[in-house]
Amino acid sequence: MSKVMVPVPQRRPFGDLGLAKSVQATVDEIAELYQADSIPWVVGYSGGKDSTATLQLVWTALQKLPPSALTKPVHVISTDTLVENPVVSAWVNRSLDVMGAKALELGLPLTPHKLTPELADTFWVNLIGKGYPAPRPRFRWCTERLKIKPSNSFIRSMVRAHGEAILILGMRKQESSTRARVMTAHEAHRVRERLAPNGNLPNSLVYTPIEAWSSDEVWMYLMQVDNPWGYSNRDLLTMYQGASADNECPLVVDTSTPSCGDSRFGCWTCTLVDKDKSMTAMVLNDADKAWMEPLLTLRNDLDEPDDRKLRDFRRMNGSVQLFNNEPRPIHGPYTQSSRQRWLRRLLEAQEEVRRSGPPEVAQIELITLAELEEIRRIWIVEKHEFEDNLPRIYADATGRPYPGKLLDEALPLGAVEVELLAEICGDDRLHFETVRELLDVERRHRNQVRRAGLFPALESALVKGFYRDQDDAVDYARRQKATRAAFDADDLASGNLQPILAPGTDDNPAFDDFR
Repeated sequence: MSKVMVPVPQRRPFGDLGLAKSVQATVDEIAELYQADSIPWVVGYSGGKDSTATLQLVWTALQKLPPSALTKPVHVISTDTLVENPVVSAWVNRSLDVMGAKALELGLPLTPHKLTPELADTFWVNLIGKGYPAPRPRFRWCTERLKIKPSNSFIRSMVRAHGEAILILGMRKQESSTRARVMTAHEAHRVRERLAPNGNLPNSLVYTPIEAWSSDEVWMYLMQVDNPWGYSNRDLLTMYQGASADNECPLVVDTSTPSCGDSRFGCWTCTLVDKDKSMTAMVLNDADKAWMEPLLTLRNDLDEPDDRKLRDFRRMNGSVQLFNNEPRPIHGPYTQSSRQRWLRRLLEAQEEVRRSGPPEVAQIELITLAELEEIRRIWIVEKHEFEDNLPRIYADATGRPYPGKLLDEALPLGAVEVELLAEICGDDRLHFETVRELLDVERRHRNQVRRAGLFPALESALVKGFYRDQDDAVDYARRQKATRAAFDADDLASGNLQPILAPGTDDNPAFDDFR
């Protein structure tokens, strides 16, 4: 006897109340919460469907209140990572402009703010300047710097000024099982109706008005209720559809959401996913978006499965650390040649987009002049790469002279002398880097009355460049590890540890002091 499959009844959108009554109930709740205290509101806005729906509800509630009740500010914050998908970034920027003008016209206490990361935290300053490798799930250095810090800094400023702040987010339980679990856990700690404490920021509360809505309900609301600040929700739907072959396009909506997902809009440089489906779909589905192909190509090249050949075998501080018990090192930052290559590729992609794209991207900046100047400073000052190659790379890639300022310090060697040094060192790159750093360290201390720090800096340079090559460094690290394992805690405590020889020396244990 065959089994009869009984279809599971589907939940009606907005349940028994329907769209109009559900929306009205939410608007009334928002209006009541707004009038309950004098704590300022901060609304997270990304331009995506969930944050747009949330902001629409807040806007509608404010409009329904009498002017005398509009007593506290509502700040709308949007975080621009400076590497956002250009199409989405342009959409959000225009939306913020229109929103600000409309709020002023209507006399609403609502102010939009576009937040950006600090210069030292931007994607390109860290990747091209410091040499951080492209982000990975286990080395996700980008989210904290690009998204969380700017928004948290703004919220903290509100807390300092007013004592408290209420953060309003477009989070929904149906986004993912993880999101549902986190939101449910927060519900147990609510201090007031619908307001939960923010675990990351003291004296701030979180309100999620559409937490129980489904994705279909969000779209139903946006398609049937006009955007109150005059933007087009139908254009928003079109942008989503163009970014996915299956029309399933969730968007990053706040800092607790992962910065990217399989079909999410987000940073065009994102290497935390296997493939940028949204940008790929835009390029393939829309001839008007084909100009984004250089960005997609560069993003895919950044997503190198095995990038060890692009990175230094030493860590950022010059130390050598082995990977578990394997005879290979844990690689550190991108090498100088890799960083210079990424800069050239980025500038070339920018020029190609400007040439082939529509008028609105004719002056697009994939990297700002401020970032270029900071990268140049890091290369020269922190990494001792006093060849000062950045202006030359810029001129070669763009065909224009570098617009940055002149250096305010003399370099240890001129271009001719650097070439001569490189020629003398030949293929021994470590020798060249060590001599170069020693020269730069000495120059920086030359005119100081007290040359404090000179010898530690020279010592550090010798430590980093003291190996013959990677194999020599790995062999030394293995012998160090074996020696440490040979002594137990009592031996170490008694000072009975005998030094081992440094690589490349016959009998010079003093070199161990540099480690």
